[in-house]
Amino acid sequence: MNATKWKLSTLTSLTCLALCLTFTQAARGAEASDPLAAKQTYLGPTGMTKAWDISKGAGGVTIAIVDTGVDLNHPDLKGNLVPGVNLIQPGQPPADDNGHGTNVAGIIGAAGGNDKGIAGMLWQARIMPVKALEADGSGGETMLGEGIRYAVDHGAKIVVLSLGLNKYSDYLSEIVKYAESKDVLLVAATGNEGNRVKYPAAYPTVLAVGGMTAGGAVDTRSNTGPEVDVVAPWNVFTTALGGSYEAKDGTSMAAPQVAAAAALLWERYPQMKAHQIRQWVRQTAQDLGPAGWDPGTGYGLLRVDRLLSERIAEDMYEPNDRKDQAKTVSNAKSVTASFASGTDADWYVIDAQYDGTVSLSFAMDSSMTVSAQHTDASGVLSAKTVQGGGAVTFPVSKGRSYVQLQLKDRGQAEAVPYRMTTSFEIYRDAFEDNDRQFKASVLPSRTLTVKGTFHQTGDTDWYEFPVPESGSMRIRLTSDTARIDPVLLVQKQGEKSVTVDYGDDGAEEGYELTEVFPGSYYIRVTNVKEYANAVVGEYTLKIEYDAKLADPNEPNNKSYQATVVSLDTPYTGLLDKPNETDWFQFRVEQESRVGIGLTDIPAGVSLYMHLYDGSMRSIASSMNEQGSAVQSLTGRLEPGTYYVKLTSSVPFDNRMYELTVEAKPLLGGYTDVSGHWAQSAILTLSGRGVINGYEDYLFQPDRPITRAEATAVLTRAYGLTKEKEIAYSDLGSGHWAYTYIARAAQAGIIEGYPDRTFAPDQPVSRMEMTAMLARGAGMSGKRRGAVPFTDVDESYWGTGLLKQMKAEGLIGGYADGTFRPDQQATRAEFVQLLAGMLK
Repeated sequence: MNATKWKLSTLTSLTCLALCLTFTQAARGAEASDPLAAKQTYLGPTGMTKAWDISKGAGGVTIAIVDTGVDLNHPDLKGNLVPGVNLIQPGQPPADDNGHGTNVAGIIGAAGGNDKGIAGMLWQARIMPVKALEADGSGGETMLGEGIRYAVDHGAKIVVLSLGLNKYSDYLSEIVKYAESKDVLLVAATGNEGNRVKYPAAYPTVLAVGGMTAGGAVDTRSNTGPEVDVVAPWNVFTTALGGSYEAKDGTSMAAPQVAAAAALLWERYPQMKAHQIRQWVRQTAQDLGPAGWDPGTGYGLLRVDRLLSERIAEDMYEPNDRKDQAKTVSNAKSVTASFASGTDADWYVIDAQYDGTVSLSFAMDSSMTVSAQHTDASGVLSAKTVQGGGAVTFPVSKGRSYVQLQLKDRGQAEAVPYRMTTSFEIYRDAFEDNDRQFKASVLPSRTLTVKGTFHQTGDTDWYEFPVPESGSMRIRLTSDTARIDPVLLVQKQGEKSVTVDYGDDGAEEGYELTEVFPGSYYIRVTNVKEYANAVVGEYTLKIEYDAKLADPNEPNNKSYQATVVSLDTPYTGLLDKPNETDWFQFRVEQESRVGIGLTDIPAGVSLYMHLYDGSMRSIASSMNEQGSAVQSLTGRLEPGTYYVKLTSSVPFDNRMYELTVEAKPLLGGYTDVSGHWAQSAILTLSGRGVINGYEDYLFQPDRPITRAEATAVLTRAYGLTKEKEIAYSDLGSGHWAYTYIARAAQAGIIEGYPDRTFAPDQPVSRMEMTAMLARGAGMSGKRRGAVPFTDVDESYWGTGLLKQMKAEGLIGGYADGTFRPDQQATRAEFVQLLAGMLK
């Protein structure tokens, strides 16, 4: 079920709440003499009263309120109004017949110091009422777009949008881009459902404003996500219809506070661009959550006093020259930064809620080329270049990833500003392509849970559920975002379908079949038609199927009856009789890391798993934890035949367990080095104890090697024993690599940074790797001759070492003649180079 109109009620509660907002961080400044000013406690936390000591008005900046209109005769507003438009009733004045627009107008521009009512943030203002919503607060998407366009075309510099919808719109996206092209700042409320940020706040160039509580935290009802820029107080006291005043709350009331603050700033600096105003608001916000940007409070609480008194930074993210200094940015916003020179590296952190792809587009001098290196949450490194005005895309895994940006021209002497717009596309789910019924993804005939995505416009997901035995079936469809309004269709093959769509945005849909018969049942999952665009979010389809079950492996109650298992293949079974035993047999052809997994264990059942070798000698055993539906056994096994015995605490016949045996061959104790180009070096140095792997028999050869890891490897390789007293602010004596670093420092192989940090987790570049290995071998780098690589010259600090190492056949470059000294070195590269030097 879907509401296709924009609604104010989703962004502001109509309940009048008492105000108790106090903040000690913002000093008191000028006070208004207006009789109800004492009720405007929300002005304190943002430093508004202190900002009045600097400026009280913005008579040169027109602010359009696209809303329900404004009370045109309100004594506290009419002096600050300029002509607007009524798009609902053309030819009529934009009078408010709801009250919401009047609430918004009072926050911005109720006349101050006039001995009437309250004082708006701007005592003198130019407010343009644009009535684009009906009396009940609803309105069409087209009307909203026309309202924004009218404001832009009639001189507004700022447009306030205290409304929202979960639906992405190509039409409205183009309107937003039009406003940006005309240098008009859009400010919008995030919404009040405790869900995802609504549109238009979610578009990348719109300043998205959430709501803050009296306690200084984001209100639990305020929508959050990667689009949030800042927050402002949730509760206000403002103008109301009929010349009156009232308490209001919601992000609808927070957004106009940011718009008014931006107007004060633009009045003082009229030469500024809209994107600079946005960044200045972010820069001066008071951090409330984790350090830096976060999806709850964005960059923090609006601080108008700072906005008017602090200078704008060329790059608010500095210092971010190293990975350990990386600054968090949203994956769905446009931000401004700068390269101080060609040697300046900018590191950013991007947190992805899902697997997918992140795109970075750069608005900057088109003659400049940016080198971008991305390391995702799983440690996979990729490097690309992008010309100014272009975009680059990286695949990302769910979790934290890092991006390093640097000008390709390292010799660039002047600063190069840039605007970076980030965007995220969710992964294509594992069941695609299943957009047609005849392409339906066939599911196992058991109770299961499926996670899917709408990764592209018009995505439709079909599933086929074969029912082998008569029984019952319950289907539930949920989503993790209100941007999905799920629709469920169920159809038995050859029969009439049933469509289920009773809930609103994000609400669960469900259907129960008390009796199902053998045959195929088709299940279709879609987003409601009006929301057919790609969505960043997941849906969950849960199918509960109860049937009279039969164990397909019987008889396997004795070891000599054991079911022979093929590796990496799931086997289902039952233990439906008292004291029943199920036996399985598998064979390992070479030394392997073997994992035996049991899933779908019924609730209330303890399942025991015992592993035996070919001589029936017990090797290991396990039992699932109470309430857990899974358990596993993992370890290293020699070639041979093995047996698995399963027993249960109680019989069960309503659900099949699933057994899977996986075997990954080991080479040198690792599952991921066989066939790798550095295999020989890895096995040699690993066998000598110079370098170690990670848990679960992994070496991770293509993972970037850190300064701490590289130092430990060199210390072991050269048998260093003498230690130097070291003191770094980020390296305590309890760090695992402390002793290795102290020994390497004594040998002169490595040193810290001028700021007295060591950055142990910072990846090592290819040049740093070369220098560390050269120092360990006592090389001075004094060899003369031609520069061996095309991307370094005589002035580069490591050229001497590169000449010597290349001349002695210890290093090589890439096929294009480059060395790529600033690219991160992998564990395989480090080991390969070290092995060559130790020969």
